[in-house]
Order: sequence, then structure tokens, then C-alpha cells
Amino acid sequence: MTGQTFQPVPARSAPVRLEGPVAWVRSNLFGDWKTSLTTVLMGALLLWYGPQLLNWALFKASWVADAEACRVISGACWGVVTEKYRFIIFGRYPFEEQWRPLVATLLMMALLAASCMRAFWRPWLVLLWIGVLSIFFLLMYGNALGLTKVETDRWGGLPLTLLLATLSIAMAFPIALVVALGRRSSLPAIRTFCTIYVELIRGVPLISVLFMASFMFPLFMPPGFNIDVLIRVLVGITLFSAAYMAEVIRGGLQAIPKGQIEAAATIGLSYWQTQRKIVLPQALAMVVPGIMNNFIAIFKDTSLVTIVSLYELTGALGLALNSDADWRPYKIEGYLFIALIYFAFCFAMSRYSVWVEKQVNKGKAR
Repeated sequence: MTGQTFQPVPARSAPVRLEGPVAWVRSNLFGDWKTSLTTVLMGALLLWYGPQLLNWALFKASWVADAEACRVISGACWGVVTEKYRFIIFGRYPFEEQWRPLVATLLMMALLAASCMRAFWRPWLVLLWIGVLSIFFLLMYGNALGLTKVETDRWGGLPLTLLLATLSIAMAFPIALVVALGRRSSLPAIRTFCTIYVELIRGVPLISVLFMASFMFPLFMPPGFNIDVLIRVLVGITLFSAAYMAEVIRGGLQAIPKGQIEAAATIGLSYWQTQRKIVLPQALAMVVPGIMNNFIAIFKDTSLVTIVSLYELTGALGLALNSDADWRPYKIEGYLFIALIYFAFCFAMSRYSVWVEKQVNKGKAR
């Protein structure tokens, strides 16, 4: 058009990067003045106490299994781990037979890792579980194939922790699923029974359940009939965990719109078809963090079985230190070693939960 002059558009600043480490630091550590102040304060504390912690834990620490040498240093005495690690990891299992719980533990960990991979989600995975668990009990208990018999009260350490946590999780989940569905049942008898079970179990601490399973339950058995303490404890942990997990799953079930259930009924789907194809896939996807939180709690709650004389990781450490006065002053280092093991397993479970969340939410991504 005539009579008009060209006006250039003012230059604009470059767009801010939304990905990469610099963008992550900007949004998570310096997003606003409150976040920036917290970051600065935490950084100052880390700079002040970090070197002292490193000096104690690494530079001035002793790694030699010599209690006399630990008394003259100002750092940590990791020699207690060097000296007692076999007792901590395997508990009271016979020393010369500890290759058996080592192989059993490695097999169990390999099975758990394989079960978390999509490539192994096949029908034969159930057979693999049966086979590995059979080998696990054969190695631990023995009394066959030339292996000496080792009673369950001598099992301990990491193998016992893995066994209790794995079997409790595997058995608690289907029980929780049925109880959650039962609490939403239209049949009063089923709904009342499931409600009483959940409220009764959640009304007492796990220690009470373990105490009842270990000491009170045998009193109700016929004379001469006895159930192994390991089985009783396993049942107690399973029933306790299932009650809590059932409430998590019920929360997911209540989040499903009623219209979807009515739509399924209009096309002729039965109750179980509706639950299996429509309700449960959505409900379980919503509560993945809560379910994984229960799994992590089950893994950590296995430490309570010490009260019934089953010495898992923490109990085995207590036995190792109480039986040797020379190493008793260095229990902090021993418990830090135990905490590192717990953290490794719980962190792996947490990261796997994040991966599962991403997989189930792909359909909602924009």
C-alpha cells in the first residue's frame, strides 16, 4: 500500500530450553525465590557437613577387620562389615553350607528381575516361578540330593528377607483384589465379611499379628499338630498386607465412573467380564504408586520377624554384634550397611513403579 513505511518486527529473546540439565536445574532448583532460597540453604549445609561426613565415612575410615585398629581412628570402622558380613547376610545358617543360600538368593533375585521385564511376561513365567521357588526351598532346607538338612529356624539374613517379602507380595495381591471387590459387592454377607476383615487387621499393629501367629495360634491346634513358624509368620504378614492393599485397590475401583459399568451391562458382559476387561485395568493403573508403596512397606516390615526368633537382616546383625563384644561399639556402621541394602531394593522398586506408571499412562499422553 502507498504512503506507508516498512516497520520491522522487534527482535525477540531466544526461547527458553525446556529439556536438558540446565532446564531441569532452572525449573526444580531455582523456579522461584522460595525454591532458590531453599536450594542455597541446603547447598550451604551440604558444603559445611559434606566434607566432615566424607572424612568420617571414607578418608579417615578403617576397612580392615581389626577391632584394635578401629579404636585409634576418628573415622568409621567398616571392618565390622568386613568381619561380620557373612553372618549379616546369611544369619545362623551353617558356615560351611552358606553357598546354598547364596545360590538361592541369586536365583530369587534373577527371577524377580526377569519378572519385571516385558519380554518374560509369558504363560511359562508361572512355571519358572514354581521351578525357582522349588529350587530355593530345596537349597535352603536340604534333606535331599545329598544336601544336609537345615531347619527353618536357622534361616536368616538376606535370603529370609527376600523369601518373606516375595511370597507375601505374591500372595497378598490376589487376596487384596478379592477383598476390594468384596467390599463393593451388592451381597451384604460378602461385603460385611470383607469389611470386618479389613477393619480388624488394620486395627492392630503388625507386631501383634506376628505374635499371635507365632505364639497364640499353636495353642488352638490339636495336640501333636504343629505348623512351622516360618509358614505362620508368612501367613501373618500376607493377611496384614492384603488388608492395607485392599483399601488402595478399592480407591481405584471407586474412581471408575458408574456409567462404564452400566455400559458394559448393556452390551451383555457378565460381572467378571466387566471387572476383568473394563474396571480392573483402569483401577489398577490409577493406584500403581499406592500398590508399590505397599510392596515397599512389606519389604521393610520383614524386619519385625525378629520378635519371633526369625533373624533376617537386622536380626542377624544384632546377633552378630551381641555375640562379639569387640565389635559391639561399631553397630552404627553395621546398621548403615543394612540400610544401604534396604535402600538399594526399595529404590529399585520405586524406579520400576515409575516405569510402570509411564507404561499404563501412555494412552493418556497428549
